[in-house]
Amino acid sequence: MLDFLGNLKRTHYCGALRASDEGRDVIVMGWVHRRRDLGNLLFLDVRDREGIVQAVFNKETQPAAHAKAEQARSEFVVAVEGKIVKRQKPNPDLATGEVDLVASKLHILNNAKTPPFLIEDEINVAEETRLRYRYLDLRRRKPHHNLVLRHQIILEIRKTLDEMGFIEVETPMLTRSTPEGARDFLVPSRIHQGQFYALPQSPQIFKQILMIGGLDRYFQIVKCFRDEDLRADRQLEFTQLDLEMSFPRQEDIFHVIENVMVRACAVAGIKAEAPFPHMLYKDAIRKYGSDKPDLRFGMELHEVTACFPDEAKTKLQIEGSVFALVAPGAANYSRKQLDEISEKARSLGARGAYFVKLTPEGVTSTVEKIIGTENAKKLADSCGAKTGDLVVAVSAKTQIKGTEAAALVAGQLRLQLGEALGLIDKTQWEFLWLTGFPLFEWSETDKQWVSSQHPFTGIVDEDLGKLESAPWEVRSKGYDLVLNGNELGSGSIRIHRQDIQERLFRALGLTEEQLRRRFGFFLDALTHGTPPHGGIALGIDRIAMLLAGEKSIREVIAFAKTTAAQDLMAESPSPVDNDQLDQLGIAIKEKKKAAE
Repeated sequence: MLDFLGNLKRTHYCGALRASDEGRDVIVMGWVHRRRDLGNLLFLDVRDREGIVQAVFNKETQPAAHAKAEQARSEFVVAVEGKIVKRQKPNPDLATGEVDLVASKLHILNNAKTPPFLIEDEINVAEETRLRYRYLDLRRRKPHHNLVLRHQIILEIRKTLDEMGFIEVETPMLTRSTPEGARDFLVPSRIHQGQFYALPQSPQIFKQILMIGGLDRYFQIVKCFRDEDLRADRQLEFTQLDLEMSFPRQEDIFHVIENVMVRACAVAGIKAEAPFPHMLYKDAIRKYGSDKPDLRFGMELHEVTACFPDEAKTKLQIEGSVFALVAPGAANYSRKQLDEISEKARSLGARGAYFVKLTPEGVTSTVEKIIGTENAKKLADSCGAKTGDLVVAVSAKTQIKGTEAAALVAGQLRLQLGEALGLIDKTQWEFLWLTGFPLFEWSETDKQWVSSQHPFTGIVDEDLGKLESAPWEVRSKGYDLVLNGNELGSGSIRIHRQDIQERLFRALGLTEEQLRRRFGFFLDALTHGTPPHGGIALGIDRIAMLLAGEKSIREVIAFAKTTAAQDLMAESPSPVDNDQLDQLGIAIKEKKKAAE
């Protein structure tokens, strides 16, 4: 028979009890974590969000409570009344290990089925099972700790921005569809049949309008939605810190975000030091082969194209540049290991991988017969390689307009080799501001130059004259914040002048009709005295993931979706009744069957 809660009131959390509570009468409530029956003595470990306390039931002194405890099983919901006593032999593995709760009464408030996995700190269970039974998974200490940390990070962000004069403003969830780089989630209107709202990919236009509205400093912890393929650090719905400022210099925005991140890191016990270093985009690509370089280790890239004579380039089918890096202490790599690197390089887009080993016996190279002994030595010298090192050089199979394709391949090999060689110091927290991005990037799909960021990104003043004549040379006023090789977010100083905004739209090939249809209300707003403004958006999920030491943002989201875009617990997405579709004036088209 289950008990009612009635007027029973909890006095302490289980995990909060200490030796200083000795002699107190307490009432705790939670789940039965573990049960041990030793005959006259029965022990129930009772767990709540703060931890575990051991409750002792003595058959001789409290027979009724002991009899009730015999009915309890794992994950039953209970309330225990009793007195705190010091243990003769403390348990160092428990925060409450110096005390026991000697029970005088047990209330069984609810029973429970046998869970599909143990509620333990470390479990060997498929992620799909954990997500299907997320309400059980959340009882574990690690997921709970991650959500608490996320809460504390967001709270500290809000405190910091409030102290700096920012105003939190909510922007609409139901808005209009605008092109922002990914597919929109569309919401059909029942009232206006045949028309649709879109869930926001970001509050970009609204936050700029708030600057036109004179709010001066805005921020929001906001949900955003993008219908795109998922991965470890991406979800269909995600949370970002969104902020915007009027009349800012780039340095002003950097100062705000540095304050935010230093304090957010402190919440996780991590010391970050401001100001953060800066790097130009072109330097990051050439030095690290990435627009989000990991600075926790060296292995910088070196262009070694000059070490490959024209005849060698022809034989090796090399087009464009060749970039190389030094893998310290890897000269002893076997042929099999070199073949694995070559295979990986090809999977990343390399035409080929070329190796130079510096051993005590001398310099050897897999392409020595093609480029010559002197060029092999020159290649090693160009990279600063020492005895015992391995030099890895790559060329790219396909060239990419506006960037160094070979450097991008080498940059990915750098990360993999750095990890394999144990060169990455996981105790370091290396922030970086990346600036000097190109305004446009080449789209192979569209065969034209498209916006690298969104089409409201400001243009470096002295490059305005090249907007129509040489768009590939135009630099943006955009910037990214990077932490340990992860992009935390992007931002820019915006275009605040209508004439420049219209020039950019035309450069992107948008017609007047397209402009009015997609951005009409925003273009109208620009004509009513728009101040210079700029801002940034940081991924809260990614920040929480990194500060929690996790590898997937699903570990810091309460109810995450799988890489198949499903909520296994809520069984979403799901079909809806035809009546609902009829009210919206919508019919579902059947997928065409593949030809047999």
